[in-house]
Amino acid sequence: MADLLELEIATPARQLVHEQVSDVQIPGKDGYLGILPGHAALLGLLGAGALSYAAGGGGPRRYLAIDGGFLEVLEDHVRVLADSAERAEDIDVERARSDLQRAQEQLASTAADADPVVALAAVNHAQARIDAVERR
Repeated sequence: MADLLELEIATPARQLVHEQVSDVQIPGKDGYLGILPGHAALLGLLGAGALSYAAGGGGPRRYLAIDGGFLEVLEDHVRVLADSAERAEDIDVERARSDLQRAQEQLASTAADADPVVALAAVNHAQARIDAVERR
């Protein structure tokens, strides 16, 4: 059994991560998944949340905010194809908090034109961004 996993994280726009890691915690659609070397093959849906991983060789724990997409685990290789992903250090936390407040207000709105599914998705996305920064 290998001591490291190869981790790839990409969005439709770009590849964010391609490195060796010792473990990954990934927000799945129905909760967080912990992936270690030797994990069984897996395909899954991603949710919104903070993805974290430990860089190989004892490096620091790194965090990204992700929202939606797919996960594939094969033979000590983890591939995350996210609808959106952002490194924690690139997130403007004040803007994320403002986005969260605005989304929560829209969700609580009783206006006829307010779509609760869209508002809830915006709340989850903003909260994922805040979580990634705060865990960093």
